[in-house]
Amino acid sequence: MLGKRFNRVALGSVAGVMLMAAAACGGGGGGTTAGQEPTGGTSGEASKGALKVGLAFDIGGRGDKSFNDSAYAGLEKAKTELGAEIKEMSPSTDGSNRGDLLRQLADAGYNPIIGVGFAYAEDIKKAAEEYPEVQFAVVDSASNAPNVTGLLFAEEQGSYLAGVAAATKAESGHVGFVGGVENDLIKKFEAGFVAGVKSVKSDAKIDVTYLTPDGDFSGFKAPDKGKVAAEKMYQSGADVIYHASGDSGLGVFQAAAAAKKKAIGVDSDQRQTVKETDLQSVIMTSMLKRVDVGVFEFIKAFQGGAKGGTNVTYDLKVDGVGLATTGGEIDDIKDKLDAAKKDIVDGKITVPAKP
Repeated sequence: MLGKRFNRVALGSVAGVMLMAAAACGGGGGGTTAGQEPTGGTSGEASKGALKVGLAFDIGGRGDKSFNDSAYAGLEKAKTELGAEIKEMSPSTDGSNRGDLLRQLADAGYNPIIGVGFAYAEDIKKAAEEYPEVQFAVVDSASNAPNVTGLLFAEEQGSYLAGVAAATKAESGHVGFVGGVENDLIKKFEAGFVAGVKSVKSDAKIDVTYLTPDGDFSGFKAPDKGKVAAEKMYQSGADVIYHASGDSGLGVFQAAAAAKKKAIGVDSDQRQTVKETDLQSVIMTSMLKRVDVGVFEFIKAFQGGAKGGTNVTYDLKVDGVGLATTGGEIDDIKDKLDAAKKDIVDGKITVPAKP
């Protein structure tokens, strides 16, 4: 089961019982870090009948071996552990029917409903107004609506650790970053990665490429473009490439295998989720973004009577982000990674969220 694939996280595992701060009431849109005590009241909807959870994927849908699959792992865990009836839906190639998916789920009686990805922000805002009795959650976007919970992640912090690992392992001092879409969210990955690399080698050479401009989400589902971008970086001397490009990362791994070099995955433990055995060995680690945890904890909180109206951030402090250790390729630098994590958690290092 995919949900069991996220069990090995460098620098500690996700807190076992992470109470969702989504239980906080009030539509002020205040933010909090996962793990804080809930302060909300009881939702009458949560106590009526069976738990029916709807989830609308981002472009690429289930099977992307990354972001969407991580969200599905949380949904599947809710089915297994909470007895939830679940429904998943995928948008069209251009994502133009996201709003329709949300309405279909609401009309079918699903509550709560989760939109995977910041591109759902406006559609969920509209749906939340049309269906005030339904609780919604949106991954990677903040909200101030009273029945919407924003599930946020400190991607820059996990990416910093990826940068430390890349710089330490890259003998040439040359690394690369491939982003799927040049938007503010993916720039957080770049910013953290670059900062982590420079913390180890201030004079490191860092190649940065985005597959598509802001607004063109095809960059998350273009393995051919990912391969071409990575090939150029490896040919120019990069030893390690970190990608934050969804399904396009497959092309990065293919380029790494051909060049006999290394890559860093994203969102899920991609050494476990990528089926091609010849590609698994090139993935020295993955930056884990625990969307599965955020989705599951939101559903669990809803079942317990929580309401929305807040934003919850999953960061290094609660192991909401981290590095996968499958394959043991970063075991020898664990002390260095642990020290970097501690400095971030203790506030000694402030990781930039913008390049």
